[in-house]
Amino acid sequence: MSVQVVSAAAAAKVPEVELKDLSPSEAEPQLGLSTAAVSAMAPPAGGGDPEAPAPAAERPPAPGPGSGPAAALSPAAGKVPQASAMKRSDPHHQHQRHRDGGEALVSPDGTVTEAPRTVKKIQFADQKQEFNKRPTKIGRRSLSRSISQSSTDSYSSAASYTDSSDDETSPRDKQQKNSKGNSDFCVKNIKQAEFGRREIEIAEQEMPALMALRKRAQGEKPLAGAKIVGCTHITAQTAVLMETLGALGAQCRWAACNIYSTLNEVAAALAESGFPVFAWKGESEDDFWWCIDRCVNVEGWQPNMILDDGGDLTHWIYKKYPNMFKKIKGIVEESVTGVHRLYQLSKAGKLCVPAMNVNDSVTKQKFDNLYCCRESILDGLKRTTDMMFGGKQVVVCGYGEVGKGCCAALKAMGSIVYVTEIDPICALQACMDGFRLVKLNEVIRQVDIVITCTGNKNVVTREHLDRMKNSCIVCNMGHSNTEIDVASLRTPELTWERVRSQVDHVIWPDGKRIVLLAEGRLLNLSCSTVPTFVLSITATTQALALIELYNAPEGRYKQDVYLLPKKMDEYVASLHLPTFDAHLTELTDEQAKYLGLNKNGPFKPNYYRY
Repeated sequence: MSVQVVSAAAAAKVPEVELKDLSPSEAEPQLGLSTAAVSAMAPPAGGGDPEAPAPAAERPPAPGPGSGPAAALSPAAGKVPQASAMKRSDPHHQHQRHRDGGEALVSPDGTVTEAPRTVKKIQFADQKQEFNKRPTKIGRRSLSRSISQSSTDSYSSAASYTDSSDDETSPRDKQQKNSKGNSDFCVKNIKQAEFGRREIEIAEQEMPALMALRKRAQGEKPLAGAKIVGCTHITAQTAVLMETLGALGAQCRWAACNIYSTLNEVAAALAESGFPVFAWKGESEDDFWWCIDRCVNVEGWQPNMILDDGGDLTHWIYKKYPNMFKKIKGIVEESVTGVHRLYQLSKAGKLCVPAMNVNDSVTKQKFDNLYCCRESILDGLKRTTDMMFGGKQVVVCGYGEVGKGCCAALKAMGSIVYVTEIDPICALQACMDGFRLVKLNEVIRQVDIVITCTGNKNVVTREHLDRMKNSCIVCNMGHSNTEIDVASLRTPELTWERVRSQVDHVIWPDGKRIVLLAEGRLLNLSCSTVPTFVLSITATTQALALIELYNAPEGRYKQDVYLLPKKMDEYVASLHLPTFDAHLTELTDEQAKYLGLNKNGPFKPNYYRY
């Protein structure tokens, strides 16, 4: 891009850029711990703090330098205009600096007059930029996707090195192999593996508990023989979890639980390391289910453990391959939506294997749901809208742990926050925390931002959308895309304009528009990233739950949904304390006897609510 300095009179007109808690009423079954789980949780010989992350020599080898892209983008060369010096061509008609900063002409008789000014401005030679470039090939994309033309990548750092905007070929149509000649994967671009490996190595530094677990338990291989099929967000943090499961002896096959949250370079790094991964950013609905099927339906390999986030993988196996449950030992589920589905199956008598409810464990609820969302809600909104939060009116639908985190962050930034709730206990908490409890209809016309985090469906309906003010931002922090009735906006009278990746303007006939983020899907993982340290807590909990279910003796767990015991939650928390140089107080024998507790825990009963 060249830059020219021209006068106002000669400047051409700059062309405008067209920018087209879920638990059953009964008490949950309690559980014990298998020998393998206890062994994995046991401190090393001699005691002491958890080990530091494994050295580089113990990690899977990184791909060679030749696997990354060889060329880098360089700006077009152009000469920068130089300012020319003023010349006094007439000694009797001299230029002088006027007092207000302009030029003055001094005539021979002493009269001073102001010289005509030449206004200079910068004009870009190649003004025409196609921000709303649309691919011409729809391919397998569904109708809803073709209407909105969702980008297959993000221009934010969340998709740092993955430039897929210029390559509209579906990964399903590509023939790719890793450096070992293996082709059992489907990712956007295997050549991005080197960049993904760097991101994984950075994530390892912020996941101390998972790395400590990997180092302690890899000698015993507590997951030897385990065949784990997973469906979660594929990020650098998930990659650390997958490689930990592999180090503990498991075989893994993985798909994404969200069509927007996959980091393409991380998926490529996993594929290069030999993990069968089927995911890329910007999948269509058809692609989404195809990827899950490729993980499950493979000749000569059948899963015996499920790690799910949202319940889609579990649903697909129940629907397409119900006989697989004869060999599956258990399910580990980490989302509100997925746990809700498991409880429904259990109540209907259709749950045929034991399941671990990780979502309602303390280490998931109080850390991932609360602290993670407290930080990532601001990150997602900033990256997509560049808005200032001070003084903005925001309504947060739901005051569970996710809602609490969102409200706390927005309040701290100076926003005026309203809350909607159905649960009187959560509603009272919102009031005591200083938020006004309202019905959505009461404030829908005045708020600047609407955030859903209920885990429910049709929380924001077409009626609400019709009544919103111009430029209202609408987004979702729940797992599923059911909370906002996006389907009702796919009508001929409404116009969709893509502003940037994951940001759409939906325009009404009268010119009013709303800003819809990530098409109503999970905002933080679709439009930004989430704090690695918090995900270390959740990932360690998931790993321990898998170890427990896989190694449990037959008959310990029935076909029901179980909560993790407090002992396991406390162990996960203790692994993260050394990061803060934190020092726990220990009970004396007299104090422990007085409280009726073991000095080493658990310190709270299972029914205790934090």
